Amino acid sequence: MPDSSVSLNSKLPRVGTTIFTVMSKLAADEGALNLSQGFPDFDSPKGLIDLVSKALKSGENQYAPMAGLMDLREKIAEKTEKLYGTAYDPESEITITAGATQAIFTAILASLQEDDEVIIFTPAYDCYEPAVELVGAKVVFVPLKAPDFKINWEEVKKVINGKTRMIILNSPHNPTGATLSHKDLLELDHITQGSNIMILSDEVYEHMVFDGERHESLARNKNLAERSFIISSFGKTYHTTGWKIGYCLAPKDLMKEFRKTHQYNVFAVNRPIQKAYADYLDNEAAYLELSDFYQEKRDLFIKLIEGSRFDFIPAKGTYFQMLSYDKISDEADTDFAVRLTKEHKIASIPISVFYNKDVDPKMLRFCFAKQNSTLEQAAEILHKI
Repeated sequence: MPDSSVSLNSKLPRVGTTIFTVMSKLAADEGALNLSQGFPDFDSPKGLIDLVSKALKSGENQYAPMAGLMDLREKIAEKTEKLYGTAYDPESEITITAGATQAIFTAILASLQEDDEVIIFTPAYDCYEPAVELVGAKVVFVPLKAPDFKINWEEVKKVINGKTRMIILNSPHNPTGATLSHKDLLELDHITQGSNIMILSDEVYEHMVFDGERHESLARNKNLAERSFIISSFGKTYHTTGWKIGYCLAPKDLMKEFRKTHQYNVFAVNRPIQKAYADYLDNEAAYLELSDFYQEKRDLFIKLIEGSRFDFIPAKGTYFQMLSYDKISDEADTDFAVRLTKEHKIASIPISVFYNKDVDPKMLRFCFAKQNSTLEQAAEILHKI
């Protein structure tokens, strides 16, 4: 087809194809081991697959309610209150979404106005900034410093003003694996008290927190919960990233606005999979034991790469491990990641792409949500670099 004769002014002129798509395609083209994009290379739980099949065969094939199946929302409410101590009304405060990214986009679109300011911490997952820009709001970036990537709340205080409308948080954090502490929540509570600031809390890795620590959901803090959209994902928890089902928790007044937007950009989410998740949530061990499951993989991966030329601090959460290559090369991380994929046949994600400006801490992100044999193969390659 010839080029279009229609002239279009891009709303996202600086945005290209996501790094995840780029690196996964390069890995496929080069026949490389793909530790770039964050998805498991092992099977989803058989019991969950069987429940999807059962739902399909039992007639759960028409539109679900706009907000999601009530059975699933009730199970989420029970789980959230049991884990974090805050009760959400499944009727008016929980909505099922077509993945966490859609939930994030919907929360931003529904709640922000043109010229509002939004604080984002960098390195940041790449879907936050474009959504804010599409609304016409302004992003204010606060950098997290390597190697621990902790939030400096004094820096946050300096950038808050009368236009600040939202703070976007992500814990456990992608790409760094850092986590928020109880003290962080107290600081955030103190900073936002008496303000009109909303919080969007991306908690999709909530069940992947290591070394005996607990996930500090914003739902644990009553004051913060009252001003927050809290986003989570079944795909991360149940090794089903391709199903794209997530959910949003928010107080009634915020959720009312969320649903106004949700109903017109998605309306309803895959019904049979919702039904399967609702039934599978009765299996509490599937999410309560997930931290131990992924900590074993993290520990195996870092043990296997000990003695290589890569430096690291063990990830505190998620299924990503950051590796520093500053003793190996002074190449830009984007160039180094491409060279590793082409020459050494292992794909990763360069960290500089998660910043808003030219920052290159010489670190790559590797996904360890893989079979042990995959991690062993990856370590063998990394030792040769």
